[in-house]
This record gives sequence, C-alpha cells and structure tokens, in this order.
Amino acid sequence: MSVTFVHALALGLDPAWRRRPPAERAADGRAFVAALEAVPEVRTVPYSMIGLQAGIDLLLWRTGPALDRLEEAAAAILRSSFGGWLVVRESFLGRTGSSQYVSRPSPQEQAILEGERLRYLIAYPFTKSTDWYLMSREARQGVMNEHIRVGRAFPQVRQLLAYSFGLDDPDFLVAYETDDLVAFGDLVHALRATEARRSTVRDTPILAAVQRPIDEILGLLGAAPEAEGELRRTGGSRPGTLEAPETPEVAEPQRGAPAEVGR
Repeated sequence: MSVTFVHALALGLDPAWRRRPPAERAADGRAFVAALEAVPEVRTVPYSMIGLQAGIDLLLWRTGPALDRLEEAAAAILRSSFGGWLVVRESFLGRTGSSQYVSRPSPQEQAILEGERLRYLIAYPFTKSTDWYLMSREARQGVMNEHIRVGRAFPQVRQLLAYSFGLDDPDFLVAYETDDLVAFGDLVHALRATEARRSTVRDTPILAAVQRPIDEILGLLGAAPEAEGELRRTGGSRPGTLEAPETPEVAEPQRGAPAEVGR
C-alpha cells in the first residue's frame, strides 16, 4: 500500500492587508495562485474559513508523496507576496495507513482522498489515552465495532483518518467531508454516547471550512481584479477570476469518511 502524507494548513491574513490598494491585493492574489501550484506532486484543495473562526481565513488541505514535498509547498506560499501577510495558525500532519479494525475500508473511508470534493470539511487533531493502548487487541476491537457501526449509519459523511504518530503531537489527524452539516452534527452527537469516547484525550481545535474555487476565495478576501470593465478592456476572463489576459508577447499562465475507523 502506498503512503500519502496529509497536511491541514490553517492560515490567517493580517487585517492590514485589506487596506492595501485594490491593484496590489489583486497582484498578491495572482502570486498566491501561482504559489499553490509550485510543487506539482502536492495536491491542494482550498477551503474558506473567513469569519468562521478567530484568526483563520484559509484552510489548505494538501496531500503529497513525502513530507519534504509538503514542506516545499508550504514554503512556496509563505515566500510569495501574499504569503508575507499570512500567519500559520494551525498545522496538522499525518499519513495514510491501513486500519487494524477493518479488513477492507469502505468507499466512505476512502473517498476524501479522491474524486470530487463535498462542500464542507471538518478537520481536527485526535489523541487517545494511554489506557486505550494498554487494552488488549480484542477489547479494543469490541469497542471499535460499535464505533464503526454508528459511523456507517451516516453514509453522507466521508472520513479520512491519518496517522500522526512520530510526525505531530496528536495521535491522528481526522477529517470529515460532507454536504450535510446537520447529519454531521448528528453523527458527532451519536459518537459521544459510544464506549470509545472514554478514551478520548483531545479532539480540538475543530476547523470547519467551506470548499470554494481559489478565485472565489480570493474574491471574498478582496484580491479579485479591480473591476469587470478592466477585464473587458484587457481581454481577461469572467469577473472574479485571477487569470491574466493573453497578449502576443506573454501567454496566460497555467492555474493550476464512517467515523474514526482506524483508531
């Protein structure tokens, strides 16, 4: 089984940036788009958290073949003109791996790494107690059977469990993806009543984010082109995008699961 490294990177934007001239904000936005694609091996899915949690505006969900590539991808963002205004607020690392509690993961546990993204992502670090790891394999399996059964009653919620042992302070990086936040809330409520909850040491902070195209996120932040009329004069694309207009000299640049089953 190949291993994928996972990085949830939460970034906050300096409020002073919003007071910069529109043209400078638009240029920063274009630089940010280019930086997101600086490391081809890293796949990035952007999420907006504007006003949803103090100090965080962006959540970048990134996957890659090695920790080195994730580091290089983060460095490319932070050294861009836009990155100079960003602060890392949270950073969670993990890697994929086979669950010891299920023989074959269902699509519900795998879809978050492939295919089209759902509207909402909820990510958080997770740590279990020492007593949990000192329990027998059979005892843990019995507890997890209940946990898995509850999770599979909510097929509209996808999950990824990434192992953080040796990479980060928590034991796991947990991510849920759904179009139905009410169903997700019901799932979390149901899991609170399972035996597995006794072993939870930490499952915060919870980062709830909205998946949007990067040009849409930049438009919400204030980094979109200054005016629709300017785009028409220069031959640019539809309002809200950050694609540069084509000229004879310069070509347009490229732009580039059930619940916690592995615990």
